[in-house]
Amino acid sequence: MQLRSYTMMELIDYVIELTNEYMESMSKDVRKKYGQFFTSKETALFMASLFDLPSSCKSISILDPGSGSGILSVAVIQRILTNTNIQKVSLTCYETNDDILPLLKKVISWLQDTISLELDITIIEENYITSQACPYNGNQNSSISCQKYDIVICNPPYLKIGKSSEEAMAMPDICYGAPNLYFLFMEMSRFNLVNNGEMVFIIPRSWTSGAYFKKFREKFLNHIALLNIHLFNSRDKVFDTESVLQETMIIKAKNSIVSPDYITISTTNTNKDFANKTIFKAPYPMVVSDTSNYVYLITDEADANTIKTIHKWNDTLPTLGLKMKTGLTVDFRNKEVLRSTAESNTVPLFYPHHIKEGTISFPLGKLNEYILAEQSGLLQKNRNYLFVKRFTTKEESRRLQCGVYLAKHHPSYETISTQNKINFITGVTELSEPIVYGLYVIMNSTLYDQYYRILNGSTQVNSTEVNSIPMPPLHCIETMGQELLNACDMSEKTCDDILRRYTYD
Repeated sequence: MQLRSYTMMELIDYVIELTNEYMESMSKDVRKKYGQFFTSKETALFMASLFDLPSSCKSISILDPGSGSGILSVAVIQRILTNTNIQKVSLTCYETNDDILPLLKKVISWLQDTISLELDITIIEENYITSQACPYNGNQNSSISCQKYDIVICNPPYLKIGKSSEEAMAMPDICYGAPNLYFLFMEMSRFNLVNNGEMVFIIPRSWTSGAYFKKFREKFLNHIALLNIHLFNSRDKVFDTESVLQETMIIKAKNSIVSPDYITISTTNTNKDFANKTIFKAPYPMVVSDTSNYVYLITDEADANTIKTIHKWNDTLPTLGLKMKTGLTVDFRNKEVLRSTAESNTVPLFYPHHIKEGTISFPLGKLNEYILAEQSGLLQKNRNYLFVKRFTTKEESRRLQCGVYLAKHHPSYETISTQNKINFITGVTELSEPIVYGLYVIMNSTLYDQYYRILNGSTQVNSTEVNSIPMPPLHCIETMGQELLNACDMSEKTCDDILRRYTYD
């Protein structure tokens, strides 16, 4: 039984108090420079509770690779003290921020003086990623040894870095373009785990899909087994003292290539109501795709049914000879070639606000609705397209918002342009009107909107992701489009009614 000489104050409360004092003394801009956002007390305790710490375990090694003020380390130690038989803890904390290091050292010193556990604590003031680049990349001549840990807990820095930065160059096998530090921390921590060791991370949701994180997902998900995922319905109530708008999640993973049958996915509204979380056990293959390595965040039976229904289809847009692309014109970078009224040498430039109730309304008498026709790199053929907004707000009822563009409505133009806040679906050849309307049925349906929300938690519609979504055969799309044309009703309900006849046998 551990002696509790800290009965007047829980360990975590002491660290939170010191952290709050630090935050008041240090400007947010300085902390943002390091990608530093502190974990709340409730979140830290929940993360610590996720570890499976066997009752027979007498000692444990812990890694906290983004220690900050030590909130997560202390949360784990508090968990160990309250309901385990562990007698010895070896803790390694990485931290390089000179502003926070004195606070971390103060917390560690206080911890060693306060509790009766046998503590072996090391603070490493080196870059967590670059200091282990040699063993990670299999450099046999490296004099640096790689220590392995039983558990890793981390709130990594959320910071985009250059593709030629030291950290990106240290882990080239998982980087594509300019990476974010948080997923480098995830993979390096996986590398630092013992076999069957566990890691718990609080991270953005963005890594679960898309081409940007593909190399990372392929390696990470092929070496670990996801056990738990926790989601927050609110974007601004996770780091509630930081005013951070971020789709955030907590994951627990095991360093094992043996996947469980199910993943436990829990949800709360905020970081204050973990006691009231909803829980859904989803089949592992339904959550982690073995083809795209996407992670589908399924929170209930309705989500599961959506995945099952759409995954019955074998085609995607590219296999059908179709493709979603991103609009060609970045308007603020091309102001000199934009015009607000039609001239003899201009063509229409379409924006998201031209998409209205399934159709395209143009012109609207707004600024910069036309572009000079000699800008060939910014122009596309005046053909039939399905336009889809790239961005919506979190509060909007639909993520997929689209409109049918028909070339015949603008017969005097050979070319047009689209602003880059629009995506458009086109084909190798001209799309017939029934096919465009059939694509509208799909993209305007409740089913596909739900699917996209499961796939991507952000408010951006990513063309790479849409191009990977299973689609009905082209003849079905064409038939659905003809039905919509006959119905003369572009509503979501009509699209749902039409699509239902082709998806539910």
